[in-house]
Amino acid sequence: MGGYLIAYWQFTGGGENIGEKLKLATLENQTMQTKIVLVERQIQIEKAAQSTLEKQLNIVQDENIHVKEDLLFYKNIVNQKRLLNR
Repeated sequence: MGGYLIAYWQFTGGGENIGEKLKLATLENQTMQTKIVLVERQIQIEKAAQSTLEKQLNIVQDENIHVKEDLLFYKNIVNQKRLLNR
């Protein structure tokens, strides 16, 4: 009889209530689900920020190309003027 009681006691969690274990597991599950939602939202925000940065980078690169083209144009004008003044 004593062996049966020890086995039953160990099976039931050493005297802990299975209902309490279930409550704790449920609470932990809810906590993890909340963390997952927060991480997913953070990822969405980061993706949106990355997309915005990529668009801004493309705009800046286009502006840089136009500035370089303008600079080359004005350098050519200055060089032609120098050649004519010789």
